[in-house]
Amino acid sequence: MDHMAADHLAITPRPDDRHTAPGWQVLWATRMRHVWHGPVVGFLATLALTMGLFVYLFLDESLMMLPMWSGSNVDPETGVTFSFTLLAGAWAGRRGLRSFRLLQPRAVRQDLDQAERILQESGSATAALVRLGDKQVLFSESRRAFIMYARQGRSQVALFDPVGPREEWAGLVQDFMAVARAARCRPVFYQVSPQFLPVAIEAGMTAHKLGEQAIVDLQHFDLKGGQWLKLRRSINRAERDGLTFEFLATERVPDVLPELRSVSDAWLTAHNAAEKGFSLGTFREDYVCRSPVALIRLEGRIVAFASIPTATAEQDAFIDLMRHIPGTHRGLMDLLFVRIMEHLKADGFRTLNLGMAPLAGLSTHRCAPLWHQLCRFIYETGERFYNFKGVQTFKAKFDPDWQPRYLVVSGRSLPLASIYDVTLLIGGGLKGILRKSR
Repeated sequence: MDHMAADHLAITPRPDDRHTAPGWQVLWATRMRHVWHGPVVGFLATLALTMGLFVYLFLDESLMMLPMWSGSNVDPETGVTFSFTLLAGAWAGRRGLRSFRLLQPRAVRQDLDQAERILQESGSATAALVRLGDKQVLFSESRRAFIMYARQGRSQVALFDPVGPREEWAGLVQDFMAVARAARCRPVFYQVSPQFLPVAIEAGMTAHKLGEQAIVDLQHFDLKGGQWLKLRRSINRAERDGLTFEFLATERVPDVLPELRSVSDAWLTAHNAAEKGFSLGTFREDYVCRSPVALIRLEGRIVAFASIPTATAEQDAFIDLMRHIPGTHRGLMDLLFVRIMEHLKADGFRTLNLGMAPLAGLSTHRCAPLWHQLCRFIYETGERFYNFKGVQTFKAKFDPDWQPRYLVVSGRSLPLASIYDVTLLIGGGLKGILRKSR
């Protein structure tokens, strides 16, 4: 760490990162080229690896939307197995990953308390993911802004834009990059907005589009008019069949925790899934109790819920942790989303973040950058492994504003090593893929 920055970088002590071997993608692709001497083979290998990484990176959202895929031929197990096949070859080189992850440092309590104070003045509800406690926190010199991040492999990954006043961003990003270099890591920013790009360019970094985030304007949301007829029928049918909606304020959430745990366990068991982290909410009681929760009941029993962190400064909210008992009702998710929007609108909230539509909005031009061409090909041809279009179609029914989100990295090459590390960071390592493939 630079000595001039050491005085104000709020970093907790951490073990030295010894996992600095070259990325497995580079070694594998190089070996393939030496054996076959074919650029086509290298491209196909890159394509397969990227597809597998994106499938697993967004798999949980895919599973969540399964009830909406009426008539779809998508087999979720196929996508899981494909991802496992592509990535299992890296297992031997990462056998020490699990023990390394156990040593990952986390933010200390005083850092989280300061981050919470900044969060209360922030306009972004997604910043509430700092409450998970699975990330470190780097503060600006004035301690008015922070970056939440974690390390995986050789990547130091920041989640979202910096939180706090924008005039603090540039210096904070430079500090973040200095910390990454000191740890022999590559700096990575995951799911950042267009507002972050000028800072990234100034820092010499490159942006790669990941997809688009669906933001609903609650002030203009209603179900009047012919365009909403199908959605109205879906929620009316769900309510006729006995589904009811309830919105619990934060202080009431502890009363229903046992039922929420039961729903969460049922969902995880049905999908043979483990908890995720980093950019995805996790069912931890202390975390769930920090936000309001929306419920769906059937005959008095909770069958679905969603955690709704909010940012009152800008009246923003987002749907974070969602779980339901599989097979309950086809209209369950429609009812849950619509009633959440109506309730938040009545409470004066302006926007609701529905999350990402991965690989959406990429350029179709024949001269588009290689990253766009690669991801667009996956988007168009990868339907048998992941319903990219289905997720986008489900969110589009709520008429959101689509806002691009980016992966920002150093260098100009394809960011496969960074995507790989982000995937492991969110999914808990290759062990999660092995579990889902069974």
